[in-house]
Amino acid sequence: MTNQTRLTDELNALYANYVQSINDAVAADDLVLAAELADSYDRDAILLMAEREGRQDLLSHFGLTQDGGRLTAQRDTPLRRLVKSVAALRSS
Repeated sequence: MTNQTRLTDELNALYANYVQSINDAVAADDLVLAAELADSYDRDAILLMAEREGRQDLLSHFGLTQDGGRLTAQRDTPLRRLVKSVAALRSS
């Protein structure tokens, strides 16, 4: 159970760091960077889970190669939707 708690703690910290970085990018009016960060969070979280659980064999199901490269197009996620919403608000 400790391993799961540790993974959860690591994922929470990773998420908090990315949210802060995305907020900083939005505050600096750099929505391109904010979108890139949202994309990077998804990749980093999936890689972290695969590494900790020893399940790199499942990475292709998430559109990633063993080393974290992209296999497929981006999926819609909450952070990506947030950045798109902010971009839409700023452009109107």
